[in-house]
Order: sequence, then structure tokens, then C-alpha cells
Amino acid sequence: MAKRKGSNNSSLNSAKSKKNDEFYTQLSDIEAELRHYREQFKGKIIFCNCDDPRVSNFFHYFSYNFRKLGLKKLITTCYKNQNRDLFSLNNSERAIYLEYNGNKRGNNVPDPNEIGIKLLSSDGDFRSKESIELLKQADIVVTNPPFSLFRDYVALLVRYQKKFLIIGNDNCRTYKDIFKLIKENKLWCGYNHVKTMKQPDGTIKQFGNVSWYTNMDISIRHEELTLYKHYIPKEYPKYYNYDAINVSKVAEMPMDYDGVMGVPITFLDKYNPEQFEIIGLGISNSGLEIGVKPYEAEHKKYRKEIQGRGAVDGDLYMMKDGVVDVPYARILIKKK
Repeated sequence: MAKRKGSNNSSLNSAKSKKNDEFYTQLSDIEAELRHYREQFKGKIIFCNCDDPRVSNFFHYFSYNFRKLGLKKLITTCYKNQNRDLFSLNNSERAIYLEYNGNKRGNNVPDPNEIGIKLLSSDGDFRSKESIELLKQADIVVTNPPFSLFRDYVALLVRYQKKFLIIGNDNCRTYKDIFKLIKENKLWCGYNHVKTMKQPDGTIKQFGNVSWYTNMDISIRHEELTLYKHYIPKEYPKYYNYDAINVSKVAEMPMDYDGVMGVPITFLDKYNPEQFEIIGLGISNSGLEIGVKPYEAEHKKYRKEIQGRGAVDGDLYMMKDGVVDVPYARILIKKK
């Protein structure tokens, strides 16, 4: 589980505005992703710092696979606004700290009597002093953090130099501080996308743009992306305000073009830093910083008055027969 904020675009934006961060990751999604990291978990202390073990499938996965994964310790903490009893603990008004060292009986079913459950003096927020002290003990952090606090959450993990495997929405790739980590090869995409999550009332919510993010080495990061399309100028229009071509789909990246290309943010699902160089992000101030020119006055006016759309300097745009065409966020890349 983990308290977090939504996903498909409408659900995500709605959740963000309401600070509705409570969506629970399903066990099938956890199993599908974490199977790729099993060897890296061996002998490690795992910390799930946004997880109420009463409903968390992260706790379920790690506790039931404790011996198989060869874990050293499992720690979970959760925010206090939960209203369920945990095993024999009957105090739902306090935040919980749970520590599990494996079932001494030697089987894979966690024994409630061997799970160390404690009450925290703070509210259990991942930024609290108590949670940070637990974070310092951890080798790897695995959870589904609140979408509305994703920047703060990642910044904390980076500050304490922790390995992590977490879930976030695809739009976070365009956050300036998150993109900086991606460009510097300090954060990258995992293997899978998360399509559904459970809400506290038990209903299933569909999502369209939620991914795993990590700084743990994974094989997919070293796989070369196979390109098959040839560069035909008319199929790849150039931006009006930057010397690069626009690529509509990652699968259509030309194999014989050596200049700069603007590609969708989904490119990061396939990004191999040994094959491509990331130049920057072609939106807003991030675009201006890498040389994307501001709108020309008549184009900005057309965009606002005729098309009725936003016109932000630093955004990449194209011109075709007098029409301003602004693609969704583009990452500027170049083959190595």
C-alpha cells in the first residue's frame, strides 16, 4: 500500500487538487516489478515508509517472501489517520512503526507474535524526525509515496543517499528537479506501468500514466533500443524555435538521423544512457535554459486568441501553413 495520489490524467489532477493521496498498490503489480530486483534485496534492510501494514501489499510481499529474498529486516511506518486494528494493537489514533525480522519457525507465513509493533510519538509522516532516523538504517526504500509530495519524497531519499524503488505518475518526469535527476542518471524508470489501484473504500481505480522509478541497476536500462525508421524530412518536421526534429512516437525515431530529436516523455521507459544523450526538456523555463527560443509575438497571439490555448515561452512549437502546433512535453535527445 501507500498513501498516494491518483493517475489517469483526470483522476490524477482531481486527486492532486483534493490532496487525495490514498491509493493502494495491488499485490500483482508489486510482484510483477519486484521480481526483477530479488538479488539486490538479499541481506538488505527494506523500509516502506508510507505503508500501513494493515492494508499494505508491500508489507504483505516482503513479509511473506522474507526468507526467499534473504532480507535482513523489514521496517514499515504509516501516517496516523488510519482506523483499523493491527493484530493485537488496539490504538488507531497513533502512528505505527513495525519491525519484522522473519518468522523464527522457518516458514513463510508471518507470525503476529514475532512482528514488533510500536507506536510512534510523531504522526508517522515520512519527513518526521522518527521516520528519518529509521530511514538512516535502511538499505533500500520501496513504497508508493503520496503523489502530491513526490518531489519532497524523492529529495529526502537523495539527501540520505538511499537506494529506492517507488511509484509515481508519468508527469513527474517533467518536474524540473526530478528531470535533473533523470538527466544526471540518478533516477530512471523501472520495468512496468501500474494500471489499477485500490481505494480505501475497496473500489478499483483505473490509471493511465503511473510508473515505477528507481536508482537500482536494472537490465532493461542497458538494452539497446532497436530503431527501424529512416529519416524522411517531411515526416519529421523541425521546430520553429529550436534546431531539432519532432518525433511523434518513440517507435518512429529515425535510425539514420544524428541531430537532436524531440521525443515524447515515454521515451524514458526505453532510455539507455549508453545509446542516447539527454540534452534537456523542451518546456517552459527548462526549455529556455537549453536555448529554446521564446514565442514570436504573432505566434503567441495566434496561439492565445485563435487557438485559445496557453502560450508559454520555452515550449517547443512548430509552424505549418500558418498554424501553431505545440506538441505535449518533449525531451530533447541525441544518439551517441
